[in-house]
Amino acid sequence: MLHVFAPRYIKEAHVILKNACKLLHYRRDVLSEASVADFEAQIETLRRAIKERDRRTIEETTQKLDAQWSSYLPPAKDAGWRENCEVFLVAIVIAIGVRAYFLQPFTIPTGSMQPTLNGIIGYPTDEPAPNPLKRVLDFVVHGRNYVDVVAQDNDRIVGLGERKFFYFFTITDIQCERRTYHAWAPRDTLMRYFHLDLVREFHAGETIARGYVDAGDHVFVDKVSYNFRNPQRGEVFVFKTTNIREIERQLRLQQVEGSQFYIKRLAGLPGDELRIDPPDLFVNGERAQGFGFERVMAAENGYRGYGSGPEFGYLSEPDRPFRLPLHNYFALGDNSYNSSDSRYWGTVPEQNIMGRGLFVYWPFKPHWGFIK
Repeated sequence: MLHVFAPRYIKEAHVILKNACKLLHYRRDVLSEASVADFEAQIETLRRAIKERDRRTIEETTQKLDAQWSSYLPPAKDAGWRENCEVFLVAIVIAIGVRAYFLQPFTIPTGSMQPTLNGIIGYPTDEPAPNPLKRVLDFVVHGRNYVDVVAQDNDRIVGLGERKFFYFFTITDIQCERRTYHAWAPRDTLMRYFHLDLVREFHAGETIARGYVDAGDHVFVDKVSYNFRNPQRGEVFVFKTTNIREIERQLRLQQVEGSQFYIKRLAGLPGDELRIDPPDLFVNGERAQGFGFERVMAAENGYRGYGSGPEFGYLSEPDRPFRLPLHNYFALGDNSYNSSDSRYWGTVPEQNIMGRGLFVYWPFKPHWGFIK
């Protein structure tokens, strides 16, 4: 506190004096008596100069001290590499912290939220892939990968193997009797959209799969907001499937282990009474309010409205409402007629909610920006 209002050169001199004393204390046992005496003399000279506010002596002494302690310290080996590694490690720690407590990236895997958010979609075509520059541009802007697999011999598909490339990209190995072909797309996408025929024989030069695959929207999930307020009806939210029995049963049948993350629109809060009279959703006796619901119920521009639930599920009949229990939420997909949601497997427990879908960060078209 005594140095708060002192000139800058005095403050800097105090810092250098403190560091010089500390260095001498640490290195005294390995320095010669002459070096210790010389170092102590310079420290005392600097202490007197500070007391007398002798700027010239302070500057000269600090330069000598700096040269002295540099000669006493061992040279740093690979200092540049170590500094870069430290920066890299700090960046990793910050990224892990942001992911754990603030924003977590999430990829839309299915089409249950279309056209609000796109899942992975395949488009079979008869045209071969464009030139490399166009392919790179399409990947950056649209998240688009091209599939162009042509049989080199008379061959038959015997299996499909899926693997990751650099942890981000999925490659399916189309294993045939004579050779293996590679497609930059998930196995399920090839089966669903390109209808790979696992029975018949392909002739040399015949197309096995051709077209392109658009990656699902990549979104940031806001993990902070729900720590300060409750989830709100109409928000797009992400939740874990843990302890949702019907989902866990379905995952076991698919031989999928562990919890999954789903993204839907939050249609019902604890205590709400819901019913569906296609294409409309009713909440507590009133037609659902809010931009997200109204857009779906308008049944325009790719939206089809809300469909009734299954016979043995929820909201299956217009005159049979469902009231949510406490601490539970009801999730609906915007692509209601092709969505596995709370109509099929029930409510989402409060403790399962991870956060709200905030921002589509890639690809840059067509949904880049804040999620509505």
